[in-house]
Amino acid sequence: MSNIFKTFFLLFLMTILLMWVGEMVGGPRGMMLALGVAAVMNWVSYYFSDRIVLKLYKAREPEAGERRAAALVENLAAQANLPSPRVMVVDNPVPNAFATGRNPQHAVVAVTTGILEALNDRELSAVLAHELSHVKNRDILTGAVVATMAGAITMIARLAFWFGDRGRNIVASLAMLILAPLAAMIIQMAVSRSREFAADRSAGILTNRPMDLVAALEKIQGSVSRRPMPESAGSNITAHLFIINPFTRQGLASLFSTHPSLDKRAKRLQDLDQELRGMVKGI
Repeated sequence: MSNIFKTFFLLFLMTILLMWVGEMVGGPRGMMLALGVAAVMNWVSYYFSDRIVLKLYKAREPEAGERRAAALVENLAAQANLPSPRVMVVDNPVPNAFATGRNPQHAVVAVTTGILEALNDRELSAVLAHELSHVKNRDILTGAVVATMAGAITMIARLAFWFGDRGRNIVASLAMLILAPLAAMIIQMAVSRSREFAADRSAGILTNRPMDLVAALEKIQGSVSRRPMPESAGSNITAHLFIINPFTRQGLASLFSTHPSLDKRAKRLQDLDQELRGMVKGI
C-alpha cells in the first residue's frame, strides 16, 4: 500500500470514527454534522497539519550556534537526492527529533535543543538521516495527519461525553469516550512501528554507519527514561512523530507504544551493519 493511498485511507477511517461519534451523540443529525466537521478537518489536516504540530511544540528558526543540524541535513538531503528541508529547533532539554510536512518540497525537520547538546555529529547525522528517510518515504504526511485527526477524535469524544445527551444511552456514551480515542491510538500504532524499522534501515544505508544510529537511539532512550517530556510540552497523540517516544508509557499504555522496542531496533541495525560489511568484503 503506497503511503499516499494509506494517508487517504486513514482520513477515511478517521471520518467514519467522527461520524460514529456524531451519531452516538445526536442521531442522524449529529452524524451529518460530524461529516461536515470531518470534511473541514480532512482539509485542515492535509494542508496545515505540519504547522499545527510545529506550533504545538513552539518550534523556531535555529540561532547562530544551532545551525550544524541544518548543515548536516543539507549534506544528507543531497546524498538522498531530496530537496533540503527546513530545520527548526524546539526548546526542550529532552533529546529528540521529528519530521513533518505534506511532501518532500514542504518538509521540516525539527530537533530539540537537548539533542544538539547530547549527540556528536555522527550520531546527529544518523538521527537526521532517519528523519529524511521518513521524508523520502512520504511518511511525514501520514504521521502529521494521524496526529491531527486523532487529536480531533479524542477531543470531540470527550466533549460529546460531557455535553451530549448521556441520559439517552449512558453505556453508548461511555463506549464513545473510551473506544474512539482507543481506535485512534491503534491506528497510530499500526502506522508507526513498520515506518520506524524502514526509516532506521534507510538511515543506516544512507550514512553507511548503522551503529551510529544505535548509539544515538541509546542516548536518546536513556535520557527520555530519566526525564520524559512533560505532557504540557506537547501531546502524547504526537508521540509517533518522534524518533523515540518522548513521553512515559507505563502499564497497559505500553501495549499501544507507537515505536518498536530499542532492543529490536538495535538488533536490526546490527544485522544491517553486518550486511553492509559483507558487501564491502565481497567487492
